[in-house]
Amino acid sequence: MTPSSNDQIENLVLKFSCDDQPGIVASVASLFSLQGFNIRESSQFEDSSTRRFFMRTLLESVEGPKSLNDITSAFNSIASRYNMKWTLARAEKKIKIVIAVSQWGHCLDHLLNSWKQGVLPVDIVGVVSNHENQRALCEWYNVPFTYLPITKETKKEQEQQILDVMDGTQAELLILARYMQILSDDLCRKLEGRAINIHHSFLPGFKGAKPYHQAYDRGVKLIGATAHYVTAELDEGPIIEQAVERVGHSNTPQELVELGRITEAVVLQRAVRWHAESRVLLNGQKTIVFNK
Repeated sequence: MTPSSNDQIENLVLKFSCDDQPGIVASVASLFSLQGFNIRESSQFEDSSTRRFFMRTLLESVEGPKSLNDITSAFNSIASRYNMKWTLARAEKKIKIVIAVSQWGHCLDHLLNSWKQGVLPVDIVGVVSNHENQRALCEWYNVPFTYLPITKETKKEQEQQILDVMDGTQAELLILARYMQILSDDLCRKLEGRAINIHHSFLPGFKGAKPYHQAYDRGVKLIGATAHYVTAELDEGPIIEQAVERVGHSNTPQELVELGRITEAVVLQRAVRWHAESRVLLNGQKTIVFNK
């Protein structure tokens, strides 16, 4: 659950999962009605194969500001009754994120522009990179840029520096925006559920080097991109979003690369936005995404 707070709030977002059983929705709706909240948006899903129930609800107080601490305490009784895994937070809260990037900046640029335009509900508090290429872009957006070179011998220290940047900025999420380094198992465990990667192909196809050249050699008609949570199993984390682009026999490998980069940027931005809006719930090795 989310730690309680004495903050005064008017809009809340609740998400939870639990074993499916009668009365869950009625209990949640009744409690928040008694607490003076109106349901503005609600989505729910039952996984028939696991009998798990998932729900996301956006709530608005009709009685003015409320104590988040009091609401959290009141909901805890229902959460305990149904053995829920849950979070309850201020709907307007913008989570702080750090972006990791290497030499290519297409995903970084799209995230920064979406944030600057106000369509990405996050606070980008820093960019880290093992190359200097994107420093000028970050300075243009007035975002702190930290150069963290890495070698085989310094990998452990460099990854600790990434954590130090996150701790220093109170970042809740790390975005791998074409960061071309494999995170250690230790860092993956520390960032479980708090790191999102973009993969430059439609997983599980065309893993490894030069995926678009692999696609070209196979004469594929669709290329794509996959955004997923980072786990110790390389490119096997729970998938948040995917998209494809139709291509043809006349497209060159370089044209596939360019189309792929556009797709990567869009897919990653969606995944970050949905995570920030508490629209993603883990379901084992899969996700439930209550996107609009």
